Amino acid sequence: MTSYKILGIISMICILLFGAYGCVSNQASVTGTITYRERMALPSDATIQVQIQDVSLADAPAEIIGDMTIPAEGKQVRIPYEVKYNPENIQENHSYSMSVRIEDSSGKLLFISDTHTPVITRGNPTQDVEIVVVPVG
Repeated sequence: MTSYKILGIISMICILLFGAYGCVSNQASVTGTITYRERMALPSDATIQVQIQDVSLADAPAEIIGDMTIPAEGKQVRIPYEVKYNPENIQENHSYSMSVRIEDSSGKLLFISDTHTPVITRGNPTQDVEIVVVPVG
């Protein structure tokens, strides 16, 4: 077997055992809470999608640097999150922002973040980052 095949097999085992992010030895994360101002409960079957995005290029789609999905399962606001990312993918001269979408079980968008929430570079935080989402429709 060539060394490339062996490396590929080791990588696959690592991904199977630890997940895609578990093989990153120098892992980092952005943590905080998600909230909204409306007095209403989230449906128990809602899902919350949280992403770290590279928003450096104005004329291109944002690149996803890290993401996580949280099942609501009765959770209500202030919902904690921890989105992991590989610091080797971060460029100090780029801008990164948090993005949140909350959907019901049919995929209908209920809430979305509509404000730029800067993180990671340029003196922006990676801990205790509050993201306020607004209702859609």
